[in-house]
Amino acid sequence: MRTNFDVWAPNADTMTLVADGRHLSMSRGENGWWHAQHAELTHDIDYGFLINDAETPVPDPRSRRQPGGVHALSRTWDPDSYQWHDADWTSRGLDGGAIYELHIGTFTPEGTFDAAIGKLGYLADLGVEYVELLPCNAFNGTHNWGYDGVLWYAIQETYGGPDGYQRFVDAAHQAGLGVIQDVVYNHLGPSGNYLPMFGPYLSDGAGNTWGDSVNLDGPGSDTVREYIVDNVLMWFRDFHVDGLRLDAVHALHDERAIHILEELATATDGCSRALDKPLFLIAESDLNDPRLITPREQNGYGLDGQWSDDFHHAAHTNLTGENGGYYEDFDSLTALAKVLQDGFFHEGTYSSFRGRTHGRPFTKDALSARQLVTFIQNHDQIGNRAAGDRLSATLDYPQLALAAVLNLTTPFTPMIFMGEEFGASTPWQFFTSHPEPELGKATAEGRLREFERMGWDPDTVPNPQDPSTFTNSKLDWSEAGQGDHARLHDLYRRLLDLRRTRPDLTDPDLHNVRVDFDEVGRWLVLSRGQTAVALNFAAEPREVPLPFGASQVLLETEQAQVYGDAVQLPGYGAAVLAAQAEQ
Repeated sequence: MRTNFDVWAPNADTMTLVADGRHLSMSRGENGWWHAQHAELTHDIDYGFLINDAETPVPDPRSRRQPGGVHALSRTWDPDSYQWHDADWTSRGLDGGAIYELHIGTFTPEGTFDAAIGKLGYLADLGVEYVELLPCNAFNGTHNWGYDGVLWYAIQETYGGPDGYQRFVDAAHQAGLGVIQDVVYNHLGPSGNYLPMFGPYLSDGAGNTWGDSVNLDGPGSDTVREYIVDNVLMWFRDFHVDGLRLDAVHALHDERAIHILEELATATDGCSRALDKPLFLIAESDLNDPRLITPREQNGYGLDGQWSDDFHHAAHTNLTGENGGYYEDFDSLTALAKVLQDGFFHEGTYSSFRGRTHGRPFTKDALSARQLVTFIQNHDQIGNRAAGDRLSATLDYPQLALAAVLNLTTPFTPMIFMGEEFGASTPWQFFTSHPEPELGKATAEGRLREFERMGWDPDTVPNPQDPSTFTNSKLDWSEAGQGDHARLHDLYRRLLDLRRTRPDLTDPDLHNVRVDFDEVGRWLVLSRGQTAVALNFAAEPREVPLPFGASQVLLETEQAQVYGDAVQLPGYGAAVLAAQAEQ
């Protein structure tokens, strides 16, 4: 058990450890580190730090547990006390298998890790390869998306704490599912962030959308970067996760010669070798910059993947007809075809939403299509809409089925947002539980201002602080077995099975992708080897030409008829076909 208590606090003149009811003076060491020794621990204890003349102790920046919340004392925790049962688990890395994104608090009625374990069999049967959890580190309040976390080493207690997290990952691996954890290193939440009391964790005068930027390149940034790198390694070593999704990396302000992303990739690769298993990092980025996922030996950062907003915007616009705000440039099958063939839409081209040129070309010769994670829905693209409405709020079964075929037959790595696979009718809204009234009021008012550029009705924006906004966002699992919900769920299962068993559908070489389309007729055909995916975005039936002669239907959303070298699709119909010569 832990006997030494060390904390980096270059801003402090004096430091006192409050541990197990005792006050122990700490000694200043080198480079701003303070040290104290406690008698050998035989059980977990609560502790914190008094900085200078403060009367109230604050949590450890590297706290592993916060049972009383982020303003209370930390509690010691031994990650090695858990007996793992996943020795036979082997991750396949980022290989194009489907990812399922979920939020622990709304995935089940209970909103805990243990309750989510009960759904792992369902996810394995669905056919996804990875479960991706929205941020789980400690935040203030009882419920939150997770992006207001303030203690990066502690697991939210309302979810089940670190013990519950270990049980979840262990159970996922035993069910044949990998785990990806969403982590946030670009900012901290507005309540419970005591880091500036200890040292220069944040940059003075440098901010981003969510507040002060993390100090990655100023004085004292060596230890701040170490704080982040050690956190990455914690997830891999203590919690056995297989990959991390790095939130909004474009908000990481770093002017050092070795960017923090490159440093994280290097550390991850080293940990992968040490643990002898694949580990990977996926960035959320709107930069359209392939350097993020270009190997380090080719002067890239060496990350394994990144999210593709371009695919989402092109798919969303062509499915819904919504073309305002950042959707404006994507309102055509031409845009969708470009993304399917080239990876990026904006690659040094003018972005009307930004009012400037944006991006650079995706390097097909050096990069794999699997490195782009695509989706027709995710937590941001639903939750950041005014009403938190899913596609199921405006699209019926044929259109939802069309969207599923589109996303699950691309050469990219597809991701599904929880409930999407059965067309969940419940919204997924932006919710918070800030105990401070003034913070809750500011959050609600800020949401209204965010939607001005998109032209959304502010009267439809729910109050994030209203508890019903949270409870309304919980999945209704009774829907999954009913009517068109069950029909859509079955389609997702069949699509994921087809993706696993048909090599053409996971070929990651964009050189082997061909797209034919008719802008006026509103149809598109995605050809991959001896497999063709025919998609009708029109409400009326369309006869769609095929790239090869006689064909066999492998999967269809509605009845499709093949006539020679063409297929007749009903309105919003889709079909996956194989060249007849294969048979």
